[in-house]
Amino acid sequence: MTGQRKLARLWRLERVRAIAKQGAAAEAARAETTLAQLQALAARSGNLAAGYNGRTDAMDGADLRGLIVFASGLQAVCRNTHADAARAQSLADLRQGELANAERRRAAVADRATATSRAIVVGAHAPILGARRKERNE
Repeated sequence: MTGQRKLARLWRLERVRAIAKQGAAAEAARAETTLAQLQALAARSGNLAAGYNGRTDAMDGADLRGLIVFASGLQAVCRNTHADAARAQSLADLRQGELANAERRRAAVADRATATSRAIVVGAHAPILGARRKERNE
């Protein structure tokens, strides 16, 4: 493959890798958004559950039982939300790793293309050093 064709192929590959990196960045952003939403929901449900756990305003046994059932339901929601947030954290970490890998792959191709471009320029301007000297016959 000639130098110019190889260089053009490397730049096309770099563009493909840049597009893949953009896709990975979008996935990472979605994962981070989901994580932030779940963390906020976990905090709100935890605060709500804590508020109901401390209530002592039941008038009779039925009110107390209803309050306990409601508070335990809120605790279950809180636990589930925290578990979902932990899974979202793992997914966000995975997506960030994929984004970093995509950037490394793109940068490696860009570096190879730049090096190939330099080699082509140096090769075009390099002096020919293999010429022989003419001998003088005396």
